[in-house]
Amino acid sequence: MKNSIIFLFLIALLALLPACQSAPASGGKISFMVFGEPAELAAYQRLVDTFQQEHPEIQVEVIQVPGQSDYRKRMAADIAAGSPADVVLVNYRRQAAFASAGALTPLDDYLAKSTTLKEADFYPQSFAAFKWDGKQVCIPQNISSLVIYYNKALFDQAGVAYPAPGWTWADFLSAAQALTKDLNGDGTNEQFGAGIDPELIRIAPFVWQAGSDLVDDDANPTTLMLDTSEALDAGKFFMELQTAHHVVPNAEQEAAEASESRFLNGRTAMYFNSRRVVPTIREAAKFDWDVAALPQEKTAATILHADGYCLPSASKNKDAAWVFIEFANSAEGQTILAQTGRTVPSLISIAESPVFLDPSNKPAHSQVFLDVIPTMRVLPLHPAWADIEDTATQEITRGFYGETDPYDAMLRAVQRTRDYFTGK
Repeated sequence: MKNSIIFLFLIALLALLPACQSAPASGGKISFMVFGEPAELAAYQRLVDTFQQEHPEIQVEVIQVPGQSDYRKRMAADIAAGSPADVVLVNYRRQAAFASAGALTPLDDYLAKSTTLKEADFYPQSFAAFKWDGKQVCIPQNISSLVIYYNKALFDQAGVAYPAPGWTWADFLSAAQALTKDLNGDGTNEQFGAGIDPELIRIAPFVWQAGSDLVDDDANPTTLMLDTSEALDAGKFFMELQTAHHVVPNAEQEAAEASESRFLNGRTAMYFNSRRVVPTIREAAKFDWDVAALPQEKTAATILHADGYCLPSASKNKDAAWVFIEFANSAEGQTILAQTGRTVPSLISIAESPVFLDPSNKPAHSQVFLDVIPTMRVLPLHPAWADIEDTATQEITRGFYGETDPYDAMLRAVQRTRDYFTGK
């Protein structure tokens, strides 16, 4: 309930804050708050440094909060106190809590006057994900999706073919089993076929691929649909990767070393994540690697991962903040982040250019991220989605690590989240 308490506290304090009038500003100082690992921070710092070379009249202070959970709490607290960063990064899954409280400035008027940014230049899937109540509340910097990073050396050693377009759940499981190994003969697996976080955002594509919806109504959701027969089958397959097939680490093993670290250290063959980990993998991996689309079942589906640059309503220097947002999402700005590997550009022209697709910059098959866009699905925009996601993830985690039956985990996820949808 912590997220709900923060959200209600935020609404109450926003109602007491005086309206912040943004005086015309051609310069001044602004702050930009980001989240991510050191390699990601370096990417944003490069963006800021380039911006300041072109706009010396605007000084940008970068505020880094490493973890996304801590980032959301910090952002909520800063907004409630009337002192947010002038530009914030918000995942589309989290924007509704802030937008519904009036904490984000709609950007439609800025866009209408911009000679740099045009909605038609962006992939519509990412741009539409940042609309609230018919208004554009953030500008998407990326259009990533969930993919599989794979260690080519481990595949070669095991004589397993690399993931191919059109591969199935059965193909994936077979590969994961062949790549899971007890390396020293002690009866315990030291190498795993796969690593995946037991979260709602990870199981969602499996639910869609099995033929179920995630919620009853994407526009006005009232319940999760994890209790359909198709979703239950998807949940069983997902959780049995650990409980029955043991191709992913168990709870104790994951606590000892996270799957991302295992992948970087060459002891996990396939790792599920979005584009955001590319700078870290480029920097840390000592082996050859690439990316593949998710395995598919009845229906082809993947999930949108996208962050947007947002302008808090309480920003004291909105005009200068917009100049930075405009630059960050220009062809030049998106080129800078694309070159670092951090993003799948939301600008069509940059995503479909050698800036992003150059095979000499790993991953060699970045085209995979673009090929899956037609099958990309978006999570619901709901003010309480953070609570819904966190609560459902608790139950999915219990099922994934064998604390409860997979079906029971899915049913409890539905039951425990219903009040969040209705606001009770």
